[in-house]
Amino acid sequence: MTERLYYQDTTCKTFTARIVERTTHDGHPAVVLDRTAFYPTGGGQPNDRGKLGDALVVDVIERDADGAVLHILNLPESTTAFGKVGDEVTGEIDWSRRFDLMQQHTGQHILSQAFIAAADAETVGFHLTDDTLTIDLDKKDLPPAAAPLPPGYPQWVKGVLGIERAEDLANQIVFEDRPVIARFVTAAELSQMLLRKPPQVETNIRIVEVEGFDWSPCGGTHVARTGQVGLIKIVKLDRRSDALRIEFCCGQRALIDYRHKHQIITQVAGTLSVGYGELDQAIDRIQAEAKDWRKKLSQAESRIMEYEIVELDATAQERELRLITRAWAERDPTHLRVMAKKLAAKPKTVVLLGSGGRQPMFVFARSSDLSLDLAPLVRRAIEQIGGKGGGGKPDFAQGGGPPATEDQVRAAVQSIGQSVAERQSN
Repeated sequence: MTERLYYQDTTCKTFTARIVERTTHDGHPAVVLDRTAFYPTGGGQPNDRGKLGDALVVDVIERDADGAVLHILNLPESTTAFGKVGDEVTGEIDWSRRFDLMQQHTGQHILSQAFIAAADAETVGFHLTDDTLTIDLDKKDLPPAAAPLPPGYPQWVKGVLGIERAEDLANQIVFEDRPVIARFVTAAELSQMLLRKPPQVETNIRIVEVEGFDWSPCGGTHVARTGQVGLIKIVKLDRRSDALRIEFCCGQRALIDYRHKHQIITQVAGTLSVGYGELDQAIDRIQAEAKDWRKKLSQAESRIMEYEIVELDATAQERELRLITRAWAERDPTHLRVMAKKLAAKPKTVVLLGSGGRQPMFVFARSSDLSLDLAPLVRRAIEQIGGKGGGGKPDFAQGGGPPATEDQVRAAVQSIGQSVAERQSN
């Protein structure tokens, strides 16, 4: 059985070990060592990375068959240069990544217990990657500010919302720099502990304790004191059908998140020529002005459209029926539909409109006193620009196709218009 050095000292960055087995995994060579500081994926925590000799360790897993720790190397499967059974190798952990994962994992223990204390919300899911950190709570909504504080809860957070209560309490635990103790316990010791969750194994139970605050079964790596976690900051809430997902970050990740958002706020405030304290008011004002301008623009477009309808109506080719055709380089489909319906309100009228661009659109309409079925005509127009589909009712049909130029759309509209004119002549 491999001696797991990370259980003895999570700050172990380099070590020496002997190869006890060589194997392969997913097309890469892998080795089992007699001792290792590399943490394998498990318990919600990603595996360590680093080097064994000159070879990169890209994955570390625990083999299901016997619990052996496999170190997967970034070498071709056929390589024989790495070493043989019995050889001594030097291992080096990617420490910056390991420490980041320890910060996040310990921060999760603290915040999960804080949510129990602040809002009686249990953690039912935990997800940690190199980029994100989330927990899922068993409640969709947390108590409002008026909810009574749990017994023994510090009064300095009275009146704060449930989310902020938990965040404040978690950071209070960080600032107190409490010891974080990880150890294997006996059944007698386990029975005396106020565990946040039950262990998933029956033997070799390891408890991670945030002194006087949280006791949780866990096989992962953690910092030695809560102060090393750094700031714990909730950055996003996602309400789901039966849970509330909390996205947060700790330590260096929290600093990077703050720095990025600060840069954005500084840039936006500078663009708007306002101070930080006035930014929300400035945005509210801009949104109100934009809403007013959108309303005015819509009214202006409606007036222009009425003039366009008159102009289009004047272009009608009058024989057995009134045929109106037009194509644009790009046009709002809503405008096409409005114009087509209004033009088709006159007797014996067929309207064939089209728009090009990235999302072409054909809109065909006719007056109610004609029997022409427009649905197959729309499909034919779409086929002419290389698309499929389209349809609707006999008196009103529409559909789009692949990107097309104004000339392509115009050619399709004119082709359909010619067939309609010929059909009525016959």
